[in-house]
Amino acid sequence: MSATHDLLLEARAVSKHFGGVKALTEVSLTIRRGEIYGLIGPNGAGKTTFFNCLTGLYVPDGGGFTFDGRPLQADAPQRAAARGIARTFQNIRLFGQMTALENVMVGRHVRTRAGVLGAILRNRATREEEAAIRRRAEELLHYVGIADRAGDLARNLSYGDQRRLEIARALATEPKLLCLDEPAAGMNGAETEELKVLIEGIRKDGTTVLLIEHDVKLVMGLCDRLAVLDYGQKICEDVPAVVQKDKRVIEAYLGEVPEDA
Repeated sequence: MSATHDLLLEARAVSKHFGGVKALTEVSLTIRRGEIYGLIGPNGAGKTTFFNCLTGLYVPDGGGFTFDGRPLQADAPQRAAARGIARTFQNIRLFGQMTALENVMVGRHVRTRAGVLGAILRNRATREEEAAIRRRAEELLHYVGIADRAGDLARNLSYGDQRRLEIARALATEPKLLCLDEPAAGMNGAETEELKVLIEGIRKDGTTVLLIEHDVKLVMGLCDRLAVLDYGQKICEDVPAVVQKDKRVIEAYLGEVPEDA
């Protein structure tokens, strides 16, 4: 496979300002098909702003993205999802009054064909599509390990299970790129290890993963490559073994470079 065909996402000089605050300044990076790519940095470094620009919540003030060989005009979340980019959120955003199964079924809406007319007429094609959506949602709940909670309201699930449910809902859109915003936040050691296995399985099954995470041990043991942001700028991009020894990265996290670094 050529280098061009191997490239799934290219961000070119992406910038985003909020008034006088430069949240992102000409951030460029590339993500290859089939890899787990990490985006790390101190709080306020611009990681989630980058996610929001990529997934249509924000429109960049400069630069842009190429995704799967074509320019990405993601000025709304549904357009990003339709192109094959799905995400989870740092603060879980589930429909608390809906069941786990219903939450995942909602995630299928970008891949369905029945419109308003089909919903009103309840014709055979619509009924068959709804049955297929339900089957796929059940499969995804099993895939993330919470099939036994399918009928429970999302708000009644444990924190770890809510995180898994949000991943299942994102996978329901059939993404080429799955963006995970701090999926291990609030998890204990056992839950984090289970999450690592799940993410590795998602990659193995053909979905590229972009990961924001503060758990450095998880990131270093999981990601193929990393980019590090600090004050909205990319200061390093490389494999984990190189990134964790980079003096700029050490200084960004620790505030100073140890004498023996």
